Amino acid sequence: MPAESFWPADRSVPLFDRSVGALLREAAAAHGDTVALVGVPDGDGPRQQWTYRELLAEAESVAAGLLRRVEVGAKVAVWAPNVARWPVFAYAAALAGVTLVTLNPALRAEGLEHALRASGAELLLHAERSRDHDMAAIVHEVEPRLPGLRHIVPLGAWDTLRASGPLPSDEEVRAVPAQLQFTSGTTGTPKAVLLSHRAVVNVARLTFEGLGVPRGVTVVSPLPMFHTAGCVISTLGPLWSGGTFVLLERFHPLALLETLREHPGALLTSVPTVLTSLCEVAAAARGPLPVLSAVLTGAAPVRAQLIRDTEELFSTTVFNLYGQTETASVLTLTRPGDSAELKTTTVGRPLPHAEVRIVEPGTGAVRPLGVQGEICARGYQQMLGYHGDEEATARKVDADGWLHTGDLGSMAADGTLRVAGRLDDLIIRGGENISPAAIEELLCTVPGVRDAVVVGVPDDKYGEVVAAVLQPAADGPEPDAGQVLAECARRLPPHMVPAALYLATDLPLTSSGKVQRFRVRELVLAGLIRPLTARPVAAVRG
Repeated sequence: MPAESFWPADRSVPLFDRSVGALLREAAAAHGDTVALVGVPDGDGPRQQWTYRELLAEAESVAAGLLRRVEVGAKVAVWAPNVARWPVFAYAAALAGVTLVTLNPALRAEGLEHALRASGAELLLHAERSRDHDMAAIVHEVEPRLPGLRHIVPLGAWDTLRASGPLPSDEEVRAVPAQLQFTSGTTGTPKAVLLSHRAVVNVARLTFEGLGVPRGVTVVSPLPMFHTAGCVISTLGPLWSGGTFVLLERFHPLALLETLREHPGALLTSVPTVLTSLCEVAAAARGPLPVLSAVLTGAAPVRAQLIRDTEELFSTTVFNLYGQTETASVLTLTRPGDSAELKTTTVGRPLPHAEVRIVEPGTGAVRPLGVQGEICARGYQQMLGYHGDEEATARKVDADGWLHTGDLGSMAADGTLRVAGRLDDLIIRGGENISPAAIEELLCTVPGVRDAVVVGVPDDKYGEVVAAVLQPAADGPEPDAGQVLAECARRLPPHMVPAALYLATDLPLTSSGKVQRFRVRELVLAGLIRPLTARPVAAVRG
């Protein structure tokens, strides 16, 4: 009988029971005068930076200020782009023993109201603007409908957060979830993922140890802080090595390249979209390119050629990872010494203390090695649960404690995973998970649209982009593409706005009357559905 697709937990290295705040205190004691955090602003503004000693002092002061407003165990939200004070606030929340709620700065009013209500946040720190996005106006709009939101602090009023006073013990802090992050499920309803201090602290440590990161490394990140890749791996990883975290407020490939030039030997955390744009500008740049100690990427399928191009341009090694928010971002990782074939075709082996197996969807039977099935994981790093949704938690984590990722993959005898796709219909655009259901629901409110089906289609830059097939109303004019896109742009974050619209009176159905999404996607790619916009998928892909 073929061996089963099961990887037991490697317990040869210890796990540490400490909070994010305790980790910062240890780093400050050991590396007090080392620069811990550098914020690279969007534009020509001055950079902010803190040594470890300064960072701890600022975070403790803000933590005391938080506890003058809320109690230990409360939830406090941050809604801002990658400003330098974002990670400072995250450390302050950890030291105060409150749960940090991380919010996407691209949210519109409906999304922000839902996130604040669902999380139960009592305090919100928010930016006034993000690019042309008037965040202060949106906060003013939703505030009257959120009686549980007792404190609202604009970033410009940061000084009012500072105070002095006693802080809770590390034991008290670890009893409170470290973070609450939102993710979209197959139903389209964002789910609030609770992560423990033990999970985020140890995942960051074991990821950096798996990479063989040198002591004192500089980590450069343009990744959004509201994702675990930003606020867990990129932020906490350097603390374990006494390194420096350089945070870009906004991703722009030229700005990223210049930042990497300033920090030769840095480790870059990225997603494939970032690497694609970076490699394009690097290939056209004059002068020598910086040598990077490593590049970490994942969150979406990574093309083999992109890995090869990055390694050649920056004389580095690209490490591919796999995980999801429910596993505190990293479950598997390629390692130093892996062959080129493993680095470009797999997502590596599980981190220590993580059990992984491949099961037959529906039955839960463990599949033989090399046979495709659903990837399941179990270990300290998995979520505490979906906040306020016990039913969804029970669907995600079975009675034996196995977390069902919803992703298809296969396992080799050495534990390496190959990810083949998703069981659900999520679209992954540049590392962002997009639920078709949320977009479809909006499209059906536009005049002239009877129904809509949203699918992901291949794109060289983003991996996938959103394509929407509209079914026109039985009577009246057909939907107006400009009106449809304008409504999407008004009510959806930019990454969820369809890149192409199509029109079809009939769609392929199953025997039970459900739309066959995979057939819709095939018809779109084959050019057999009429484009409604001037940018069909062929143009998007080019």
